[in-house]
Amino acid sequence: MAKLIDGKQISADIRAELHEQIKQWMAKGNRAPQLTAILIGDDPASKTYVAVKMKAAAEVGIVSKTERFEADITEEKLLARIEALNSDDAVDGILVQVPVPSHINERNVCNSVSCEKDVDGLNERNAGRLYMGTDTSIPCTALAVQELIKRSQIETIGKNAVVVGCSKLAGLPIAMLLHAEGANDMCSTVTICHKFTPPKELARFCRSADIIVTATAVPGLIRGDMIKEGAAVIDVGITRLVDPATGKAKLVGDVDFEDARKVAGHITPVPGGVGPMTVAMLMKNTFIVAKNQAIKRAQN
Repeated sequence: MAKLIDGKQISADIRAELHEQIKQWMAKGNRAPQLTAILIGDDPASKTYVAVKMKAAAEVGIVSKTERFEADITEEKLLARIEALNSDDAVDGILVQVPVPSHINERNVCNSVSCEKDVDGLNERNAGRLYMGTDTSIPCTALAVQELIKRSQIETIGKNAVVVGCSKLAGLPIAMLLHAEGANDMCSTVTICHKFTPPKELARFCRSADIIVTATAVPGLIRGDMIKEGAAVIDVGITRLVDPATGKAKLVGDVDFEDARKVAGHITPVPGGVGPMTVAMLMKNTFIVAKNQAIKRAQN
């Protein structure tokens, strides 16, 4: 039976570490890090996600603020507000909760957030820095996967890794971190698949993998018979399913958990795996950009 990778516990450990680090930071005369979230419209899921992030910020000692806008706000007004936050020295980090309404160009919005305050790592210049191996803000889900692997002491150097999913927010940055040499030292040989990879080919690739990371939101995509014995399985996917007989909803991942845990060496649950870790990494990114902003202000 696979060893469970407890994302809730690991994220709690990280938040406790950040709380202490921020206390020490403030004891040296620095102000608390400040994070501003932008929430557009009334989407219930987006409201919940932002509330969870703001609660985590308060727990670690980050001052947070949510700016709410009606769904019909123009792109011009939204970009003007983001530019004002970029110029505000009291604001260290900015996140825009996505998705945004369809009349707004999401890429324009993400690129309008200053690279120095981009805690989500969604500005395309930060993405370019990630791929070039230079210091940058890294998307929080990718950082969550990296941290889970490292804290679970899963060997990556020279290992075969399969990333199932090619999104710009999860699959591709995860693949880059697994493949990276140097500062991240994960140094795996990475194969990138996706939900359109023919099933026989996907199974063949997965059976050769020491590490499988899946991020497709396709329930049950990865079965136990697709997993090499002892492999680490990190499930980023999350889907809400409703039982038609009972009307009860549950969250599931991409992996057939009960089947996979009989074969894998390590496995993350859904929920309670990558999700809470993603929020913890957002807090870590916020503290990093706050320190960088303080250095920049001191130099000026």
